[in-house]
Amino acid sequence: MTTQFRRILVAVGDLRHAPKNELRKAAALARRSGADLELFHAITEPDPGRRYPETLGAKAVAAQRFRAATRKGQRLQQMARDPVFRGLTVRCTASWDFPPHEAIVRRAHATNADLVVAATRHHRLGARLILTNNDWELIRQCPVPVLFAKSRRPYKNPVVIAAVDPFHAHARPADLDTRLVDTGGRFAKLLRGSLHVFHAYMPLMSVEPMPGAPPIMLPPEAEEAHREVITHTVEDLATAAGVPSRRCHVCMGGVAEELAATARRLDADLVVMGAVSRSALARLFIGSAAERVLDRLSCDVLVVKPRGFKSKVLSRRAVAVTGLPGAARKPASPQYKPKLSQIDTRPAL
Repeated sequence: MTTQFRRILVAVGDLRHAPKNELRKAAALARRSGADLELFHAITEPDPGRRYPETLGAKAVAAQRFRAATRKGQRLQQMARDPVFRGLTVRCTASWDFPPHEAIVRRAHATNADLVVAATRHHRLGARLILTNNDWELIRQCPVPVLFAKSRRPYKNPVVIAAVDPFHAHARPADLDTRLVDTGGRFAKLLRGSLHVFHAYMPLMSVEPMPGAPPIMLPPEAEEAHREVITHTVEDLATAAGVPSRRCHVCMGGVAEELAATARRLDADLVVMGAVSRSALARLFIGSAAERVLDRLSCDVLVVKPRGFKSKVLSRRAVAVTGLPGAARKPASPQYKPKLSQIDTRPAL
């Protein structure tokens, strides 16, 4: 049972610097699964069409769109000529759309993408990944799994960790953990790696019989029984996916700290996490926890939504799209055969 990707969308935000790490990871996944790749850039500069017909005519708008799209498209095509894409089908698309995370979601929906690879920024010192507001909104709103390539290490028999919460401490959908383990297992098999299952829990709290009274300390046996119940539940979830108990890691403590420690101990390459979209008020309480987890992990992170997740972004309309669909360009080298696309300045539907 392997993940047979058909289309992988690589969201490129900064055209000045090629996101080589993300491009390499996307190419590796496409090569393993036989998927087509698309390099996508959301043009955030003002769309000339907004000035039509007040100050610009239709021909002037089309000409300005064409010039802007050509500049963006040429840079995307330069990235598509990277040797990592040798033998793969690569398309390049730019669209006038705002904000960028909504443009990415719309493009993923329009192309039926199976995976979004997000090209993120890094700190200069230590090259640590920075999640921008656009990245966080992409995590919340994108129905397609989103891969953040934090590590520069290539995928070679990778260790994949599925971080689960079978007790739904954060009110997650009941089937999300099954989806996480299944997705992690598919990635591990696709990349010829191994899957591990992780869960962190907090110890039982002391009980106060009434306000002001001394707490009742629970016996050690209660804590041990608590751990056994949790361990059995996690192992049952893993066994159903074919993961042996020796690859189950049940840790007492905070999720961010314990998951980061487990990832370091296992020298993990990828952590698969779940995400649910909540109200703004709820995010005030849980957003910091998710931020701590992603900030502490040095390996790649794959964020997965529950089945049937509906994004509100999909109901909104792009301002204009400059696509690069259509004909292929012949490569300079007979050994290198990426299919690059031409320029089309048609407005979005």
